[in-house]
Amino acid sequence: MKIAQLRRMMRPLRSLLFVPGHRGTWVEKAIAAGVDGLLLDMEDSVPADLKQEAREEVARSIARVRASGSDIPIYVRVNALETGMAGDDIEAVVIPGLDGLSLPKTYGPDDIVRFDALVTHFERRNCVTPGTIEFICNLETAEAYATCDQIAVASPRVATLFAGTARDADVSRSIGFQFTPEGTETLYLRSKALLAARAAGIEFPLVGLWQDLADPEGARRFSEQNRQLGFRGQVLIHPSHVAVANEVFSPSAFEIAFYTGMIEAFEKAVANGAAAVLYEGMHVDYAHIKTAREVLEYDRLLGERTTEAVLDAASSVAG
Repeated sequence: MKIAQLRRMMRPLRSLLFVPGHRGTWVEKAIAAGVDGLLLDMEDSVPADLKQEAREEVARSIARVRASGSDIPIYVRVNALETGMAGDDIEAVVIPGLDGLSLPKTYGPDDIVRFDALVTHFERRNCVTPGTIEFICNLETAEAYATCDQIAVASPRVATLFAGTARDADVSRSIGFQFTPEGTETLYLRSKALLAARAAGIEFPLVGLWQDLADPEGARRFSEQNRQLGFRGQVLIHPSHVAVANEVFSPSAFEIAFYTGMIEAFEKAVANGAAAVLYEGMHVDYAHIKTAREVLEYDRLLGERTTEAVLDAASSVAG
């Protein structure tokens, strides 16, 4: 059986917001911003001398959020294998209530297998249901992008790929590109990651980051460009980008009306013995209807997710 057939489908994440792991008081603020998922960070946003404090605070944050009744997806970015700290991180945060780990600076499928072995061990040690911890695989090195199709199927835990293209960060240093707001220098990388994800049966590939907090229009263009490419969500570094990401990575009111009308017109044609119809000037057959139904189903899933987010935000405020 293919790994894609074994993989559990992760919940859709239009917005996944970084929160420094040692800043526990920021967690509820992130939830109140309406984010679809939390990404508690123990890597680059945590000073070296505060790593242990971050581990303890992240564990407390996970427990506190779950005790509030919130079901918001929670992921933790651990430190890279090459630092020697990944095992300590995993031991501390693979606890009941965690959805998954974000794996930084990997170099190929063997790294995913090593992370899988560590997580399997600590799931058992920490009384976590075996196999429930998902992986978001961060593509931040030339080696990771070169083997992203293999990374996507390296473990049933791989829930999605995160195509990192941040300015002056690990990936730009590794590959050597110079960031531009237009993104032409990373179009191939993002396309390669997207294709690898979809070929592996991954429904919700992620992209990021937009770092210029003084350019909200640039942030919107970045989100729109990546949605057009096929990404389903974005990793964020600031709450001000949450609303934009949630809007852009959701089907618009126009799309919902368009595809609803398409299905209605096609069903009338089928009732009259036809397998195609002219709708809004375009030829429509069964292939187009499959797409239309998928868009409407995705909107339904997001509607459920939005309801959960509202309840989560209310819980955080009440708490």
